[in-house]
Amino acid sequence: MHKPKGPLDEISELLRQQPLAVLATQGEEYPYCTLVGFAASDDLRSLFFATIRDTRKFRHIQRHAQVSMLIDSRANTARDFKDALALTVLGEARLEEGSDRPEHVARYLNKHPYLKDFVSNPNCGFMRLEVYRYILVSRFQEVLEVKMR
Repeated sequence: MHKPKGPLDEISELLRQQPLAVLATQGEEYPYCTLVGFAASDDLRSLFFATIRDTRKFRHIQRHAQVSMLIDSRANTARDFKDALALTVLGEARLEEGSDRPEHVARYLNKHPYLKDFVSNPNCGFMRLEVYRYILVSRFQEVLEVKMR
């Protein structure tokens, strides 16, 4: 018997399939957006990304840990208005320094093996985004919110 997909199943699949996210941080005057490679924890409560410490993005996170990410399935065609999913992730980002860090870095590199040298750079900050809420938009107007904490 086939089990119907729930909202977390759709979110999990999108997080697994997509390699990049748009990360929005709070700058001095305006929000600031950048592309980051990411990986998700199995329980979907954390997302992981890496950035060089000497960047605007890193400085913004150090000042304001609240960030958002946008992950989507668009193909840049007219069908996107009907078929694309857009997932907004709201939460707090911090340097990952806990005992689980090696496991999280391994998860990240499993998804992005070509970033091994980047993550190994001593000036690289490996970040953990603690997810507070997911907002999934489908069919360009159907909105579903999932609170994670």
